[in-house]
Amino acid sequence: MDFLLIKNMKTRKLLFTAFILTALYGCGYTTGALMPSGETSIYVDNFVNKIDVTREVSNEKAYYSYIPAIESDIRRRVIDRFILDGNYQIKNPDEAHFMLKGQLVEFRRDPLRYDANDNVIEYRITVVVNVELYNLKENKLIWKEANFGGESTYRTTGQFAMSENKAVDQSINDLARRIVERTVENW
Repeated sequence: MDFLLIKNMKTRKLLFTAFILTALYGCGYTTGALMPSGETSIYVDNFVNKIDVTREVSNEKAYYSYIPAIESDIRRRVIDRFILDGNYQIKNPDEAHFMLKGQLVEFRRDPLRYDANDNVIEYRITVVVNVELYNLKENKLIWKEANFGGESTYRTTGQFAMSENKAVDQSINDLARRIVERTVENW
């Protein structure tokens, strides 16, 4: 049956709508829980700080940025994000089905833009971790991501100026959001 030969406008609209819905529904992108139903508890282990603050300074990096106890902030934000998401309950390791482990491997503060006097007016903050998710009941690694990052940018002057602390908070929040999405969603 040729679509253009259908004279009834109502039937034509109905077929067109069905075609569009089928095309959109069948696009191939779906989300689903990565973990089996019923297994809805997770323990977020302390993140381990693996940043080497004693490494040698080079011409490429005049100094290395570091924020003391940032790994504790990352863990706390990941837990808060799991609570906000609501798919998995935070439990102790002996009660949880899954355990998320992480290592802080890099903290970067990179200049993005300069003014006419070569003063930095915009920076990018990047927090990089290695993350692993384990099934505690089966003693099995579910997934592992190396160099998983969260980032934000901030300006030092002007209408959109922001403090570095606020930008660090935003990059940790971005990292926590990405970790929870990676854990919960199965693309």
